[in-house]
Amino acid sequence: MRFSTLIKHPADWMQGTGPHSDIVMTSRVRLARNLRTAPFPGFSQEHQRVQLLEDVRPIVESLPVMKDGFSDDYTQLSKIRKQVLVERHLISREHAARSTGCAVVVDRRQSISIMINEEDHFRIQGIRPGLDLRRAFQLVDEADTTLEANLPYAFDSQFGYLTACPTNLGTGMRASVMLHLPALVLTEQIGQVVKAVGKIGLAVRGLYGEGTEALGNLFQISNQHTLGETESEIITQIEKVIESIVRSENNAREKLREDHGVMLHDQIGRAYAILRHAYVLSSKEALNHLSLLRLGADLDMISDCDRSVLDQLLLDIQPAHLQLAAEKELTPEERDLSRAEITRARLQSVPPPANVSLANPQPPQGGSQKEPNDE
Repeated sequence: MRFSTLIKHPADWMQGTGPHSDIVMTSRVRLARNLRTAPFPGFSQEHQRVQLLEDVRPIVESLPVMKDGFSDDYTQLSKIRKQVLVERHLISREHAARSTGCAVVVDRRQSISIMINEEDHFRIQGIRPGLDLRRAFQLVDEADTTLEANLPYAFDSQFGYLTACPTNLGTGMRASVMLHLPALVLTEQIGQVVKAVGKIGLAVRGLYGEGTEALGNLFQISNQHTLGETESEIITQIEKVIESIVRSENNAREKLREDHGVMLHDQIGRAYAILRHAYVLSSKEALNHLSLLRLGADLDMISDCDRSVLDQLLLDIQPAHLQLAAEKELTPEERDLSRAEITRARLQSVPPPANVSLANPQPPQGGSQKEPNDE
């Protein structure tokens, strides 16, 4: 499959289905694996990484799930194309920064990707819409089982799968969930949630993982340690936490609607107006306003709104996607112009927020509201 064909087709995880899909955007499971017959990537020389890639890439490509999939090594992929894969969560930022001796193989549905010579020899990742960690694990487990039958994995009876980073020892599994939490942010409860999650050993990160900002009120929650727990135990723990956060977000949404309905409609309406008519949009501004529109669609404040249109737009206005569409590198200013143009066009199919009763006009806690005589 060509790169253009892969990107042209919507990914399965972008379909907006799955349990709690109004709040849980995606579920991802990643396995870290190494071979006992070769130095780990961070301790190997370039020629060793190239040789390993030549040896294992055909085996990865032959997996049944990879039939008619996409495969390329990083010497053939442009910087923009690699960043597109990052924005689609198919490869890591760290892997995108590498070149010779590295490759990625992706199935045609973009549900599973295998990075070769990242921090570990293999990073096997499955991604599903909604809260569906068990199906994501099933995807990677099937691929992992086949690879292990054909390759000499580095495994220790005491420490489990051996990995470059000690925190990945054991199962080598990271399970993460992407959540859209606008109501918890608007009601200023998100800090309590982040603190509580951290206390039980889970990590909270932004849109693109560690060190990134939670743009668009999007948060990633994942396990931090893999030693001493089974895959099922890790998934069960995260599922319980996510279910609790989903309940908190739903409660916050109802609280906003009941107590601050007018102000919520106002914020959603302002976001719609800016996105529908702006000629310059930064990534941060666009994502934060799209978050409000998505909230409005979930609360039926925007009627007949297909949420998948907003989710696809959220992806298509990312920097690398804009440059891929333009078929050239763009300056930040050019990207802001292009982002606004695409957003205006896409939102033509989205109706404005519905009218609202003037009951309960109080703003949310910490919000602001003009007095009648404010200028």
